[in-house]
Amino acid sequence: MYQFLVPQFIEVEDKILGPITTRQFVLLLAGGLICFVLYRLLSFAYFAFFAFFVLAVDLIVAFARVNGRPVHFFLLNFLQTAKRAKLRIWNRESYVHLVREIESGIQEKKREIAKKAAISGSRLRDLAIVVNTGGVYQGEEINE
Repeated sequence: MYQFLVPQFIEVEDKILGPITTRQFVLLLAGGLICFVLYRLLSFAYFAFFAFFVLAVDLIVAFARVNGRPVHFFLLNFLQTAKRAKLRIWNRESYVHLVREIESGIQEKKREIAKKAAISGSRLRDLAIVVNTGGVYQGEEINE
């Protein structure tokens, strides 16, 4: 029987610069790039104002965690939940219609299944040998 090594710490991200992971490094790099563009386009007063907010959001997204998960997962889940319908109404007529369609489909499939002829003991033994040998053995009756 083969034995395989199973990775133990698949939840731990790779660290590239001290305690900073690859994801955090890329986020900080993107925030720095945005601040550089702001510095080149705006006067210093506007740059300082906007760069403060960009860096604050960047640091929060890069390092903060909610329930042990990164903030961007929390934000994504929040947006998906906010987009869903707030009120769910039970519609019995559509449920009954769906159940009838499923039941009719099951009954049609039962009719479509044809009964196969029973396999004799010698034929079954030959098939078992073919399966066990990986198809190397070809019995006289197997070639169809």
